[in-house]
Amino acid sequence: MRLLMLGGTEFVGRAVVEAALACGWDVTVFHRGRHEPPAGVRSLHGDRTAPDGLAALAGTEEEWDVVVDTWSAAPRVVRDSARLLADRARRYVYVSSCSVYAWPPAAGYDEDSPVVEGASADAEQTDYARDKRGGELAVLEAFGKERALLVRAGLILGPYENIGRLPWWLDRMARGGPVLAPGPRELPLQYVDVRDLAEWTLGAVEGGADGAYNVISPSGHATMGALLDACVQVAVGPAAGSPAAEGPAELRWTDPEVVLAAGIQPWIQLPVWVPPGSESYDAMHQADVSRAVRDGLRCRPVAETVADTWSWLQDIGGTAPQRPDRPVVGLDPSVEAKVLGG
Repeated sequence: MRLLMLGGTEFVGRAVVEAALACGWDVTVFHRGRHEPPAGVRSLHGDRTAPDGLAALAGTEEEWDVVVDTWSAAPRVVRDSARLLADRARRYVYVSSCSVYAWPPAAGYDEDSPVVEGASADAEQTDYARDKRGGELAVLEAFGKERALLVRAGLILGPYENIGRLPWWLDRMARGGPVLAPGPRELPLQYVDVRDLAEWTLGAVEGGADGAYNVISPSGHATMGALLDACVQVAVGPAAGSPAAEGPAELRWTDPEVVLAAGIQPWIQLPVWVPPGSESYDAMHQADVSRAVRDGLRCRPVAETVADTWSWLQDIGGTAPQRPDRPVVGLDPSVEAKVLGG
């Protein structure tokens, strides 16, 4: 298989490239040159937002079996790429998002649920949901449903994360001391390891899948307790290499009502967590993923995702990269201490 990866040097794109290389695929990476791509790929440079930014692609007569695109800003950028490649690639995979569903999505929403209105393939950047839906429309317009695969991801965790969610929890456990753990402990979570997302995507391409798929773990694949326990285990255990600065991390499970009353913002200040019973919880952790599971989605244990993310963080010096277009996540220590009575 010949893959053209648009991006391919960070998080999801990098995981797709590494998975493709592991399968023996021939990989071309089209990127801006800000980060080194994995070894073993052919690099083409260009900025998709700039005039003539696709010149390196337009100037080659190469053809590919599949294009994978993770773009999340102005849909017109996806439109331009898809139009250029419509006669030179057999299939186009767009890594979209469950954010494309009309708000608020009911618990158990599936691929046939209503999507946001007002999206356009020709639009400049607006908001995340309409941008992602616009990207979907751009791919469908250029490739048609039979040649398009829309991978609607939810929460993505794992090595290379440049959003900061799991890295923040790991850094917090490494600091040690009492940790505000938002309850309930058995709160079911729904997420996907970036490597499982990548491997499913490549398998779906090989299997000829088309249309939209919600690609996240089944709800309850892990719980808030299992996630944070795994973070404690690796970030203050033998893998950490040294004792935590404030003594071992101690999870202090706190009722959602207490967390919210303190003015703490779910998802942003306490990454991953949203209170049960809320519209946000249904949207983030209650999607129907039976179609992806039927077509081969396999999700590794949460402990493996956490341990491998910690190992990656140590390999790069302990500080995770941060996308400039995403908010910095995490809870101020003084706010945490106040809620815990410190």
